Amino acid sequence: PGGLEVVLSGSAPVPADFVVMAAGVRPNGELAARAGLKTAGNGAILVDEFLRTSDPGIWAVGDAVQTLHPVLGERMSIPLAGPANRQGRIAAENALGGRVSCPGTLGASVVKVFRLTAAAAGASERQLTTREIPHRKVYLHPPSHASFYPGSARMAVKLLFSPEGVVLGAQAVGEDGVDKRMDVLSTAIGKSMTVRDLAELELCYAPPYGGAKDPVNYAGYVACNVLDGLTRPVFPGGLPEGAFLLDVREPEEREMGTIPGSVHIPLDALRTRLDEIPGDRPVVLFCAQGQRGYSAERMLRQRGFDAYNLSGGFLTWRMFNPESADTPPDTGNGDQSGPPREDAPSVSL
Repeated sequence: PGGLEVVLSGSAPVPADFVVMAAGVRPNGELAARAGLKTAGNGAILVDEFLRTSDPGIWAVGDAVQTLHPVLGERMSIPLAGPANRQGRIAAENALGGRVSCPGTLGASVVKVFRLTAAAAGASERQLTTREIPHRKVYLHPPSHASFYPGSARMAVKLLFSPEGVVLGAQAVGEDGVDKRMDVLSTAIGKSMTVRDLAELELCYAPPYGGAKDPVNYAGYVACNVLDGLTRPVFPGGLPEGAFLLDVREPEEREMGTIPGSVHIPLDALRTRLDEIPGDRPVVLFCAQGQRGYSAERMLRQRGFDAYNLSGGFLTWRMFNPESADTPPDTGNGDQSGPPREDAPSVSL
């Protein structure tokens, strides 16, 4: 430990406690190219929907081929063992006279990084934005299982969906339960399910394993509220110009950190303190992870305010702004007290 440094070209060495090399993977299609098969610019072997190469007597599968990404609608190299195994079965059947098409690869993947698990499936926001595919998004931080049962930990989930509600992609990170939720979301993406389908899924419930509202259901509920116009989510880095930031958490939560420049009015006191909120500016509400912010947004919109909810609340903002996570709060806007809320953060992600 200690004494490590990274030497970059054209700059001074960078001291480090821990170094990760993530160089990526490039397909090796050299043999295929020498055999006269068509390859892509990155060296990947080109195959049709039946995994047949440009030579009608040769099939190819695995990390060295490009397959269709069902969401993005283009062929990509996605080197994962699960898809490679399924491609092998398809190619073998077709080589023996069958005619089975390959449905493509969604890139469902999971990785363990120390105590955290990260997983993803479908398209990322960057991929959708680069290709100008219309989409919407929400952040949420549901517990891995019933919060009253020991060991529950919050996960961070990002859900991407079309303006019509079709699920396009998802990412999640947390200490527990991430893999099984991403399996469900990957299935939903592969079957072109909508966020309303997510809300209606019947999933196993017992306190050690999940909640009566599973995180997948919860993601569907939040996204449905967006589609139905019940909430107008905003995101870190994209707040309305001149917005009035209103923290509706309890004082003890705010003492652990808040968004710089925000004003504090706990949700329970909001109705009696509306005169402290400007009516000529956008108002961005936030709580710990979004639920109370949503309630406050509904309350203010019904009273004519131009109100928005910070998607995923302070937990999401803190993930994008870790250097400001412990900013001392402005305590000059009331000291309403009350018990900690159910959606207060339980882990730091």
